[in-house]
Amino acid sequence: MTPLARYVPQHLQLTEAGGVITLTLNRPERKNPLTFESYAELVRIFRAGAEDDAAKVFVVTGAGGNFCSGGDVHEIIGPLLERDTKGLMRFTAMTGDLVKAMRACPQPIIAAVDGVAAGAGAIIAMASDIRLATPRARVAFLFNRVGLAGCDMGACAILPRIIGQGRASELLFTGRAMRAEEGERWGFFNRLTENLAEDAAALAAEIAAGPGFAHGMTKRMLAMEWAMGVEQAIEAEAVAQALCMTTQDFRRAYEAFAAKQTPVFQGD
Repeated sequence: MTPLARYVPQHLQLTEAGGVITLTLNRPERKNPLTFESYAELVRIFRAGAEDDAAKVFVVTGAGGNFCSGGDVHEIIGPLLERDTKGLMRFTAMTGDLVKAMRACPQPIIAAVDGVAAGAGAIIAMASDIRLATPRARVAFLFNRVGLAGCDMGACAILPRIIGQGRASELLFTGRAMRAEEGERWGFFNRLTENLAEDAAALAAEIAAGPGFAHGMTKRMLAMEWAMGVEQAIEAEAVAQALCMTTQDFRRAYEAFAAKQTPVFQGD
């Protein structure tokens, strides 16, 4: 059992199996909206991932046939109308912290999306490393529908890198829903499946069986190289790969290959 598996969340469900931490947003009667408390709890969990070497992969999903409908209208949106500028800045900084925590945690994050993923729910899917979905999934960056800009929680930086500038612009200016098949065609979803939970668990288990330190390095470099030229990226990757060559998992892979066996990685 990983240290994270012992954490008992108050505002979502957390389960662990084989180093895979599954986080389930669990307010199905309202399509799993976020509250101030669930935002903060997600941030704590992803930040704790950096200290939990036994945690290999995160899976984020929603209960009851939907992923997440965004911020709770009554528990978040209404109270925000009563805040002054400083209070609003504290809120938007806190929501941004969730994406920062997701991108900074070394474990790959898989979003398993069914039904509605809207507003902050769309952002959580976007900020994940891999996205699986059912054909019923609908993703809407609907901030403009409530009088806000599309530049929310890193959307203007991350979304164009996934689906391209023109497609991201269309979604952020219109707030319309991106259908599942459209999301797969555009590269937002890695694939569609009718067996979402099973396929997400299988993919997570496959990744969890790999070299954990090296996976963390891959995620770090994928993020860092956004802001690098090609030559700088090649130099940075040379350093990163040399560090991976100092790990026991690298030695295990060689010894297993020489013995014509499958390596059993341990993340060190």
